[in-house]
Amino acid sequence: MRMSIRMPMDVDDRVEFQNGAAVRAMAQAIEAAGIDACFITEHPAPTTVWRQSGGHDALDPFAGLAFVACATTRLKLHTNLVVLPYRNPFLTAKSAATLDVLSDGRLIMGAGVGYLQGEYEALGVDFAARGALMDEAIETMKAAWGETEVVREGRGFNARGNLPRPRPVQTPHPPIWAGGNSERAMRRAAELCDGWSPMFAGEAMSKRAGTDQITSHEDLRAKIETLRGRLASVGRSRPFDICIGPQNQLQACTRDAAERMVDELGQLAKLGVTWTFCGVPAPNRAAFLENVQWFGEEVVPKVHAIPPGPSLVEG
Repeated sequence: MRMSIRMPMDVDDRVEFQNGAAVRAMAQAIEAAGIDACFITEHPAPTTVWRQSGGHDALDPFAGLAFVACATTRLKLHTNLVVLPYRNPFLTAKSAATLDVLSDGRLIMGAGVGYLQGEYEALGVDFAARGALMDEAIETMKAAWGETEVVREGRGFNARGNLPRPRPVQTPHPPIWAGGNSERAMRRAAELCDGWSPMFAGEAMSKRAGTDQITSHEDLRAKIETLRGRLASVGRSRPFDICIGPQNQLQACTRDAAERMVDELGQLAKLGVTWTFCGVPAPNRAAFLENVQWFGEEVVPKVHAIPPGPSLVEG
């Protein structure tokens, strides 16, 4: 199993986290620890109410990950999640292709529909149309990354023969992982994407994010079996990833906590999970760097040694 770790750049502290020296040090520590990827989330215009109820802001994922790319050589760059309906798909395709080219092919594009209506309204995007906009964006981005000119008309754009360049380094394009727990998100993942990125969500989180509950490994197993059927129905043969965080994120860097995480990730791998996203405590930058080093010694080798579970695709 492979791992993506949170870059604490969404912490509103310019001294500890939101500055170039901090990002450089954190990115290099993550790479030195043997972790496969790091991720940045997206919130271009979060509402005050959401911020005050436990929400957060975030740096722009493409700009932030470009800085990470400059400080590293191997670390994969994971958007977790970029909200595709917020942008014109050609602009998103250009940002993603630029990052993939300048990082020598290290982008993983986790993408979702988002759930903050106030953020949609601030950006002038129809919240009710977010699902359709998401599908349209994926299809248009893949066309923009292709070999031939783009002739497509959509909501808010009309390409009558456009040829965006550069194309991404990865072929046919950077992997796209569809976020969300719903049946529509799973269908989108199977039909349009290269992976599925759900999350464990109880009743409160389900209502907050407007998605299905996944409260146990059994819930996840049932979802994966449904996904397996969808992949078979579309004749999927290329590799397909599932990325989900453990139910209980790391709260303390102890041996017992490490063993619990490795044990749970082993159980998830048996269901077909191939990647996990996680984090380490980050009360300040020094503690984050120390905890990342510990994570690299106590957790990463054991997680990398977890054998793969059953493949979700034939071929």
